[in-house]
Amino acid sequence: MGKVKKKRGNTFNYNVDRKKLKRKARKKHAPRIPCEPIRSAWNDGKSVAKNLADMGLAANPNKSLPIRPSQVKDAEEQPGKVIKKPYVLEGLQALASLPSKQTMGISSDMIQYVRHMVENYGEDYKAMARDEKNYYQDTPKQIQRKVNLYKRHHPQDYQALVASRIMQ
Repeated sequence: MGKVKKKRGNTFNYNVDRKKLKRKARKKHAPRIPCEPIRSAWNDGKSVAKNLADMGLAANPNKSLPIRPSQVKDAEEQPGKVIKKPYVLEGLQALASLPSKQTMGISSDMIQYVRHMVENYGEDYKAMARDEKNYYQDTPKQIQRKVNLYKRHHPQDYQALVASRIMQ
């Protein structure tokens, strides 16, 4: 009967700076804050709750706006908390007031495709289906839906496109 293979432990690697490795790992796994005003005011030495409190934000919305406030809290007024970094709130309000981009749009490739089809064929969807630029082999009905989508999203451009086709 054979012997059990002896397990040898890992030896210590003296060529690696452990302090630097730990710092690198902590930096790599730290969350990336996408909001620029919050990221610029963030202090890595403080906890999340303290950082947000300095900015005038709430880490726990249940504590800042309780569902059922007790009568004791209503009776005694709590002093207003001092906001140490008010510029963060102003930056967030400025970002929130900006108009949002429409997410449901048409890709530039689809716009180019529809413009090509309408310029060459007008309203003849069967001819569009046979065109060599119809890479995805769309049926006439599918092409018609794409043209109608383009009409809805870019009505002025479509009218100009049709008018330029009539001029030719």
